Amino acid sequence: MRFLPVFLDLQAGPVVLVGQGESARAKLRLLLAAEARVRWFAIDGQYDVSGFDDTSVARIEHATSDPLTADLSHVVAVVCAGAGDTGHAMAARARSLGIPVNVMDEVSHSTFIFPAIVDRGDVVVAVGTGGASPVVARRVRERIEAMLPARIGDLAGFVGRWRDTIKTKLPDMPLRRLFWERVIDGPIGADVLAGRIAQADQALASISNPASFARNIGSGFVTLVGAGPGDPDLLTVKALRALQDADVVFYDDLVSPEILDRARRDAARVPVGRRVGKPGIGQDAIHRLLIDAAQSGKRAVRLKGGDPFIFGRGGEEIAALRVAGVAYSVIPGITAGLGAAAESEVPLTYRQEALRITFLTAHKAKDAGNVDWSALTDTKMTVVVYMGITAAATIRAGLLKAGRSPQTPVGVFARATRRDAKSVVGVLRDLPALAEQVESGPAILIIGDVVARSAPWRNANVQTDPDDLISELLRAAE
Repeated sequence: MRFLPVFLDLQAGPVVLVGQGESARAKLRLLLAAEARVRWFAIDGQYDVSGFDDTSVARIEHATSDPLTADLSHVVAVVCAGAGDTGHAMAARARSLGIPVNVMDEVSHSTFIFPAIVDRGDVVVAVGTGGASPVVARRVRERIEAMLPARIGDLAGFVGRWRDTIKTKLPDMPLRRLFWERVIDGPIGADVLAGRIAQADQALASISNPASFARNIGSGFVTLVGAGPGDPDLLTVKALRALQDADVVFYDDLVSPEILDRARRDAARVPVGRRVGKPGIGQDAIHRLLIDAAQSGKRAVRLKGGDPFIFGRGGEEIAALRVAGVAYSVIPGITAGLGAAAESEVPLTYRQEALRITFLTAHKAKDAGNVDWSALTDTKMTVVVYMGITAAATIRAGLLKAGRSPQTPVGVFARATRRDAKSVVGVLRDLPALAEQVESGPAILIIGDVVARSAPWRNANVQTDPDDLISELLRAAE
């Protein structure tokens, strides 16, 4: 490690900027973002501050003297950008005075370098490559930015505001560290990261005995997480963080191994899947597992395919958690219907063509038989059916009897976003035969004119026989 990461206090004095053009303006933006006072020597005499707000402009001093003879007393650092030979001379002067200096893109003239920065207020992450490859540093920064919560700085500020109060109440450092771990990893930290600062303040203030709170192992937390339709890259950043923090993961049968691999390696993994025609754990038993995990002090994740609140029984589970007094949060996921539509380029809505969407589930024939199909005959409505393969014949019969045209475009999208995804398109009349072609689920049925705009439809060039369609209509009307 050639360069030691150091954070400069830019409130201690001004920063001298020597340079011109967009290079100097880029450094000016960075310094002003850190609330520095900048003494700018524009060697071309052009002090372009367009695009900066009045507060930032007020912290810029336009220096017109020669930077090589100017007084550098109390200067925190010198930065040269687009300064040419003047920058080299200024760097030599700064070195002789013991002032940190950076010459943009010239490590040999610099005593410090600018890292790639992740700025989250009170939390700042610096990534450096010793000046060897700023592009690599930026790529690493992008990964870190994707992982860090947007309000992680607020969380640091929250802890900072309470730090002295808790230090007075908990002079024992190991116990105090345990206290803050419980705060940050628990419901109070979740409130801060969700922007509920006042609620978090109230919760922390209500802790009458911080030592007991720190030692208490009976207050865990449950997070309902939407795993999306199958592609692990479609996990939200928030879902990924929850998986990395979990002590135990209760997962559905439809959650792919690739997504489970994103969980913390030492987290316990408990299957609680339920599939049609196969034995599985009951919903009440799932509730009990979640409650028991939380009450034993664990951070539990309930990992569901798609989205917890779209045919995922998430509502039932949080109702059970509320009754048990267990803290919880919900992280939405990309529901399978949207994943299938996006992958196959099915615009679920389309101006003047598809103005409404209905989502329904019909994983058994009796479920489909109970649907009021008469409400789904509007040609400007797209119908998205979850778990509809086994009920395809009943779905077709219901829609045809209600008056939906047998030539309505339909698509069967199995295992959407996964490597073994398969799409079959055709018309409503042929829906049962189309469902058979995908072989196995999970699958989404999309019914509506917009299916004809999909990539599979374009590739298949679906044709229909008008005489067959007329016959189907007559049979449906009988």
